[in-house]
Amino acid sequence: MPSLFQQIQAGALWDFHGGVHPPVRKTQTSSKPIANLPLPDRLYLPVRQHIGVAGQLSITTGERVLKGQALTFADNSMVVPVHAPTSGTIIAITEHTSPHPSALPETVIVLEPDGADEWRPRQPLNIVSCDNQTILERIQDNGIAGMGGAGFPTHLKAGMSQPVDYLIINAVECEPYISADDALMQEAPTTIVKGIDILCKLLNPKAVLIGIEDDKPIAIAALKAACSQREHYYVREVPVKYPSGGEKQLIQLLTNKEVPAGRRPADIGIVMQNVGTAFAVAQAVLDDHPLISRIVTVTGETLVHPQNVHALIGTPVAALLDFCGFQAEQRQKVIMGGPMMGFTLPDLSVPVVKTTNCILAPTATELPDAGPELDCIRCSSCADACPATLLPQQLLWYSKAKDHDKLQEYNLADCIECGACAYVCPSEIPLVQYYRIAKADIREQQREALKAEQAKARFEARNARLEAEKQARLARNQQLAAAREQAQQQSGATNAVADALTRIKTKQAEHAAEKTREQILAEREQKKQQARDYQAQKAASAKQDEPTQGALSADDSSATKNAAVAAAIARAKAKKEQAALTADTATTNASDTEQPGNSEAIDPRQAAVAAAIARAKAKKEQAALTTDTATTNASDTEQPGNNEAIDPRQAAVAAAIARAKARKATAKLEGEE
Repeated sequence: MPSLFQQIQAGALWDFHGGVHPPVRKTQTSSKPIANLPLPDRLYLPVRQHIGVAGQLSITTGERVLKGQALTFADNSMVVPVHAPTSGTIIAITEHTSPHPSALPETVIVLEPDGADEWRPRQPLNIVSCDNQTILERIQDNGIAGMGGAGFPTHLKAGMSQPVDYLIINAVECEPYISADDALMQEAPTTIVKGIDILCKLLNPKAVLIGIEDDKPIAIAALKAACSQREHYYVREVPVKYPSGGEKQLIQLLTNKEVPAGRRPADIGIVMQNVGTAFAVAQAVLDDHPLISRIVTVTGETLVHPQNVHALIGTPVAALLDFCGFQAEQRQKVIMGGPMMGFTLPDLSVPVVKTTNCILAPTATELPDAGPELDCIRCSSCADACPATLLPQQLLWYSKAKDHDKLQEYNLADCIECGACAYVCPSEIPLVQYYRIAKADIREQQREALKAEQAKARFEARNARLEAEKQARLARNQQLAAAREQAQQQSGATNAVADALTRIKTKQAEHAAEKTREQILAEREQKKQQARDYQAQKAASAKQDEPTQGALSADDSSATKNAAVAAAIARAKAKKEQAALTADTATTNASDTEQPGNSEAIDPRQAAVAAAIARAKAKKEQAALTTDTATTNASDTEQPGNNEAIDPRQAAVAAAIARAKARKATAKLEGEE
């Protein structure tokens, strides 16, 4: 049995599951020469026209640029720069409607052509003397991306390191109406083959397979003639069937190999490039010509001159339609792409980009609107037509339910959005639109999960770094402590704290040694005895105070009143006796003065003065005595800690003593006089 390679060499072809046969309407454009579109008034250049991230701007508003000058630059491998399609002035960097089914605005560079079409300096490469890395850099710097599908960066596909068995050039162009690649193959087959040569130098495949539908006889003959001098370059005519131009479907057609779900063609040793991409690679490497233009099929029954047009990247769709004699109808729709995989444009200012291959402006009868969506009747026509052998009916249910786990289980990612399922659906269900929305939701969910995972990784890395720094500090401190200790031991120095503790312990030991054991015991016993005596004395005092406190508390109010009354009576009696004593003293003095036998004459004024002085002294002493008595009685009454109750009889005795002292003082005064 011949091997697979032998079968391929013999021209064997295989088939893929499903597929449909929509009416082919390419003859109105494929038989015409390619027209050159005049310079438009404005060019709108999106900064991202490929799968990946946008490049960094290298120009500013108001700057004049030359044809082929890079407007952005690549700062990583997933960036493909954008170049000026002609010389002119950058008049704005703003937001503009994107050439995407979502029609969301994106950043664009607005270029106003000056008509000079002045080129920047160019430096072609000699592929014989150049190494692969230089060629790959030239491909990336000239902005080459896939021109037949999603726009994957070409330098990444051409620079893979794993071995490649087959390089497949996709020239099928199975979408109805589109003939851009057909026109390119008819006019530039030699340049296409040179581009294939460059890709073979980079990938080193065993064979090159060029797949092309058998309804393009002129293009097939041109390619076969251009490849006649190349060994292992095989042009294969495949039957007309949609979507035979799909990547996985064409691989199965030409090699009988299936790409596993979730895998890439490179995983089975196959790389595929579009025929337009091979042409752009040849221009970039051999002529230093960046990707600034492409062939676009402008067709539809509303156009007077449908044809393939060589258009600059950034040209508004309106300029293309006007060039081809656009006659709009009511409720006119314009589609970017073919009728199977294209999308309706929200307005005609949307620009042509690197992946734009067709602008379709049909009439209402040529391409009628889809009818109202009806319920699924489970006819399985969609499953029969699916070229990826998926289950569109189940994918529809899970898309509506937003069950992302089930969608991934049923391999939604393998859907190529060819539209074959929607084309055969009798219920007019727009299946592809549901799948696109579900894919966008899954991508967003995966993006959020990736962000969370990255945040978690950063957090764990930070904790690990902090812990490592902590351990490093501890180890460093231990090393420094060990080094200090070793240095101290070597120098004979002692620790000051340890020396102080040693001295204190020595003194305590010496002081304890001075006392004998008997002295320590005697002192301890004496202190214990003192403590016991103090406790006994304190207990006896507490027992003695208990009845006294009780009596004092009971008679406190009455005793206080009685003491006050007794003190008042004593003061009254003392005043009365003092008055009587003063009167007697005055009478005696007067009688002594009047006696005739007195040897000396007594002056009445001196006697009066003496009597007054005596009275004053008596009053002063009496007042002081009364104040002391009242104060003593009041303090005895008010003291809360007094141990004896105040007796009225004691107050009377105190008053009598006060009177006696007063009399004694009066008598002493009289004796002095």
